[in-house]
Amino acid sequence: MRRSTALAVVVLGLVLQAETMRASAFRVAPVQVHMTGKSSTLLTLANESGEPLRFQISAFAWTQGPAGEIQLAPTEDITFFPALLTLGPGEERKVRVGSNTVATTVEKTYRIFFEELPPADRPDQKRTEVKILTKMGVPIFVQPQSAVAEGQISDVKLNGSNITFRVANSGTAHFSIQKVHVALSDDSGKKLLERDLDGWYVLAGGYREYSFEVPDTVCHETTNVTMEAKTDIVPSKTASTLTAQQRFAAGAACRAK
Repeated sequence: MRRSTALAVVVLGLVLQAETMRASAFRVAPVQVHMTGKSSTLLTLANESGEPLRFQISAFAWTQGPAGEIQLAPTEDITFFPALLTLGPGEERKVRVGSNTVATTVEKTYRIFFEELPPADRPDQKRTEVKILTKMGVPIFVQPQSAVAEGQISDVKLNGSNITFRVANSGTAHFSIQKVHVALSDDSGKKLLERDLDGWYVLAGGYREYSFEVPDTVCHETTNVTMEAKTDIVPSKTASTLTAQQRFAAGAACRAK
């Protein structure tokens, strides 16, 4: 099954009557968890800073919106221990994570979050800095015995000067988009403009929506758009690089400007 080093990071600011700013350093490994049925595994939480760090751990069911945004819901499918802990400078701790559920035909997806808490108050502590608190989310994939990712680029449309399309997953397991490349060309095949767009996860049965604005400088000549999405799909029914091409009339991308 595929691996990705993508790791969602949400940074939270805690203002402590600021004069300076600093961020704590910690890491979680591995950056993805894959399980089959009811099972458990260990994650390592490490404090790489020079001060004690306090953590709160939580888990949620994970789906995503059209733009790839994370959508979370409470769940009891995922268990973990401990839920609260403190690590000294340079200290590591194992966190046990378990699945209480079985995926029969389609992969189930979750996220476990490691959230840094504000430091404990000390009577002698001067509050003269901004403390940046970090929240890391690790994806958890509970997989059926046979899971396959099937990707395609679909729903290519020209809306005024805006080209929209989807990278969809009709399979039963997630895949990751590493990069999307969009190229505009004219009737002769001459490249007019190329642009790279960010990738992200596409969960089973889901899609990621993209949009691309055709600039005024090339809209009159543009008659063709080519899209390539480089993924981590293991080639089977679907190639690892998804491609699509769409033609439209010269100047069509200028009409609604």
